[in-house]
Amino acid sequence: MNRIDEAFSSGKLFIPFITGGDPDIETTEKLLYALNKAGADIIGIGIPFSDPIAEGPVIEAAHERALKAGCTVEKLFNLVSRVRADIKIPILFMTYYNSVFAYGVPKFTSQSAKCGIDGLIVPDLPFREREELLRPCISSELVLISVVSPASEARIANMAENSHGFIYCISSLGVTGDDLSNRNRRMVEQIKKAKNIPCAVDFGISAPEQAREIAEIGDGVIIESAIVSIIAEYGQNSVEPVAKFAKEMKAAISNS
Repeated sequence: MNRIDEAFSSGKLFIPFITGGDPDIETTEKLLYALNKAGADIIGIGIPFSDPIAEGPVIEAAHERALKAGCTVEKLFNLVSRVRADIKIPILFMTYYNSVFAYGVPKFTSQSAKCGIDGLIVPDLPFREREELLRPCISSELVLISVVSPASEARIANMAENSHGFIYCISSLGVTGDDLSNRNRRMVEQIKKAKNIPCAVDFGISAPEQAREIAEIGDGVIIESAIVSIIAEYGQNSVEPVAKFAKEMKAAISNS
């Protein structure tokens, strides 16, 4: 059993994501420690990219800030290596496939595993084209996390059956309120019907009551934009505000 499987065996998970290098590498390191101490069960680190087409304006701006601050893939490898001695929970990279390809696929997966990364999320890599990355991930004992949205409906069963670790579930753009909740609940139900695999859900959560509600739908709650917005507001002074927010979210999820 790897660290991801172990994490999901302990109940509902709080899974924060931040953009690596935003506002700088030093602050990112402090944020990782703070999130771990605040009760994160898995932490995701976004690798900044110059054209993050799958992101909204909040995350896109974070990528721009990180790149301007000089963040590179090598710096993030070194960062994860440094924190691994103290952070025992799973750490994931979220990255665009172009970054992986430019670095060299086998080299990227090998270095990711060597520094202590447990899994990869590549949102722009079509599921049917993932073999080129899946094989090196398996060789490096990395989990390649599948990304599913309501738009994937016709393929959900096949994706679930051929996925490992957990499914990263994202909401439909332009859908809100009860319809959003119902559609996403159906999406999770479809996945579970095809395979008993954990589902971690990212539905633009920004408040504890939303986190509590989403925890009733899935096995883990992913929170990204709300945390990145705090980092954007406070910059190098964001560690304490992020830690406070994370503790509130962790409590809400744990009490769901």
